[in-house]
Amino acid sequence: MSRRSGQNGSIVVQSGFYRVRWRMDVEGQVERQNMSVKLVPVVLDKQGRPKPASQEVRRMAREIVERSGANSEQRFNRIVLGEATFREQSKVYLRWVVTRDREPIKDVSSIEAALNKWILPAIGDLPLANINNITVKPLVDKMKKSKSLSARSINKYVEYVKQVVASLKDGETGEPIHRRKWDSTVMDLPLVLQREQRRPSLKAAAVSQLVKESVGEEQALYVWRPRPECGFQRRWP
Repeated sequence: MSRRSGQNGSIVVQSGFYRVRWRMDVEGQVERQNMSVKLVPVVLDKQGRPKPASQEVRRMAREIVERSGANSEQRFNRIVLGEATFREQSKVYLRWVVTRDREPIKDVSSIEAALNKWILPAIGDLPLANINNITVKPLVDKMKKSKSLSARSINKYVEYVKQVVASLKDGETGEPIHRRKWDSTVMDLPLVLQREQRRPSLKAAAVSQLVKESVGEEQALYVWRPRPECGFQRRWP
């Protein structure tokens, strides 16, 4: 993606003044922020109508926009293309998932724990643009050597990495700046085998106790269960 074309600013008349308006990329925000600065008092024609802005006023407007950094390639690269570090973007991501209207995450303590213990020490200081299959693989290798993490946890933590990278969006299109084709084989992620996952279930004695101590609809909930074929079985075996 190339840098956006330079802005000169739009000159408008408001409350008796010429004003220049433009948009700025802001760190931690998806949408660009609207900016506005007062220039000089409006000049009126003989009919009392505002005259078009003079060349001098337009020059002033361009200078203000340039000084703001809106056309700075360095600023564009840092904010839009992701020269911020993974650590910095992870903070933006955590704020976003908590405050967004669509399916906000109320408790991010588990994500923060994974970031602080495993992810940030390994890749936190890398530029976000450098986070990819190859740079994430050493993190995966380190987690696999740990006896405290299951295959499912390792895959989940890598998913957090993907989400942080994807959270940097283009302010004009809303699409991720860094489009990654993540490859589990390249990262050598462990397979999650369903048969090895913990599936807690109640023993017959516990079910019998629940039935004995319950009544009415609650008791029916414990007594009735689907038959293996398709119908229902009324009594617990």
